[in-house]
Amino acid sequence: MSLPIEDYALISDCFTGALVGKDGSIDWLCVPRYDSQSLFGALLGTEEHGRWLLAPDDATATSTRRYEGDTMILVTRWTTADGEVDVIDAMPMSDGRADVVRRVRGVRGTVRMRQDLRLRFGYATAIPWVRKDHSEHPPALIAVAGPDAIVVRGAALHPTDHSHAGVFDIEAGETVDLSLTWFRSHRDTPAPPDVEAALAQTREWWTTWAEGGEHEGPYREAVVRSLLILRALTHLQTGGIVAAATTSLPENFGGERNWDYRYVWLRDASLTISVLLAHGYNDYVDHWRSWLLRAVAGDPADVQIMYGLSGERDLDERTIASLPGYQGASPVRVGNDASNQFQADVIGEVMLALAHGRLNGVEETRFSWALQRALMGYLEEHWREPDHGIWEIRGEPKYFTHSRALVWAAFDRAVKAVEEHGLEGPVERWRMLRDEVRADVEANGFDPERNSYVQSFHSQEVDASLLQLAQVGYCDWQDPRMLGTVAAIEKDLLRDGLLLRYRTEAGVDGLPPGEHPFLACSFWLVEQYAHSNRQEDAKKLMDRLLALANDVGMLSEEYDVAGLSQAGNTPQALTHLTLVRAADAIGGAEGVR
Repeated sequence: MSLPIEDYALISDCFTGALVGKDGSIDWLCVPRYDSQSLFGALLGTEEHGRWLLAPDDATATSTRRYEGDTMILVTRWTTADGEVDVIDAMPMSDGRADVVRRVRGVRGTVRMRQDLRLRFGYATAIPWVRKDHSEHPPALIAVAGPDAIVVRGAALHPTDHSHAGVFDIEAGETVDLSLTWFRSHRDTPAPPDVEAALAQTREWWTTWAEGGEHEGPYREAVVRSLLILRALTHLQTGGIVAAATTSLPENFGGERNWDYRYVWLRDASLTISVLLAHGYNDYVDHWRSWLLRAVAGDPADVQIMYGLSGERDLDERTIASLPGYQGASPVRVGNDASNQFQADVIGEVMLALAHGRLNGVEETRFSWALQRALMGYLEEHWREPDHGIWEIRGEPKYFTHSRALVWAAFDRAVKAVEEHGLEGPVERWRMLRDEVRADVEANGFDPERNSYVQSFHSQEVDASLLQLAQVGYCDWQDPRMLGTVAAIEKDLLRDGLLLRYRTEAGVDGLPPGEHPFLACSFWLVEQYAHSNRQEDAKKLMDRLLALANDVGMLSEEYDVAGLSQAGNTPQALTHLTLVRAADAIGGAEGVR
């Protein structure tokens, strides 16, 4: 059975990532990209669905782990009765290959290590043809299934019932290097990686990247780790930013709220770009803006709310019967039908991120502003339509207040682009539409009896996404209507001190009720507290949220308070970017960032 979600740590080469469990098993790896089919799928099943275990051959062994400095290199210290070893797991940067390297380094005494390698290509639909290459010593293991192949090198492995296993002893001062390399099956087998050089290059790459950021405020360790995770989720070549490294980790254990997050949501990517900009990573705007231009391409009427890592449009959702699901939670989904939804807030998030870039000195190009004008033209035609909202409800579209506020933000930033940055556009029309949207929200999205904005027009329900109204400048953080909304959200959505997105029992999303507090929403609440003179409340909630991170600082989508466990896909970009925003807000209130 797979481990608790918080027992996994991500290693990444900014093309894809592997989840390494506390037990030493790589239980999730899709190659060569995050959205490729899995090679190791035990996360969504059992060891029979693919894994690579490397751990002491001692059931009583204990471990601690950490990332090596400001990198995505994972170091696990194993302690047994006979000694200690470090296992260093990494996906090398800058070699242009899909490699996983696992270095075992003896620290004290002698430790017997064991491997259990179970290769299952294509979401565990294909057991590969495996052969040994005796031209290498020990022999390399080459596995082929259709278009995919891998070569495994290092300590000797022996076949045993559709798996390969082996043991080796390591003494203090010794090093044993293991590696796995993916390649196209019609190509020649790649040469062995130089593990020493690969680790050194990877260490330098991540450290240099982290040093390029700016953060002098509180919670530095959590902020830098979150920024590193956001970078790891960003494709090195295309600039696409996945929402999470996984698919189908359940929001409600045993339920059907299991979704594929290995794609690029315009909303989440835009928010990520804004956070990176706030910390000095201005060059990422151009990279992502180029991705956006390629993805949207021709007719803005064809814009989607999400795409593949290279801008692919076909993300049709299907279920995968070959994987039984995380601890039995089914179905396992690949693709995401939300790609076909209209979500009116998305263009607002895009315009906000690009406006943030302008304010940071990122110059517009002829093509980038033309793209924004085209997106605004699309919004002008469609903003009056009901939508599926930020939470991608599977029920009937509604006039979500959050969506309308983001439409307002889109028109507002378009107006400011003309007025303050000298760009060309129909500013009078945009001003008129901005005012029309605000009047619509105030007339239909605010409940005077509750003194609160509401989830959708004429509803009495509230929604945590309303906390973004002040973030996007729709209203002031201390506007009485905003403070009334905060009070209503606290009353209706706080569960054990953490925020739900909305009340699922109200039936708005067309799914069975039940989910856990959504971590990003609680970070939004921290930000609101910090901006409205509730600094102690902000710090208290922030400290509680940071305590929910696992031992290496990773957070998933939700948290099961009763079960004391993370829930949903991991690591979640939205969670980590809202963590950074919350830390910045607290620092800003204290005069430090």
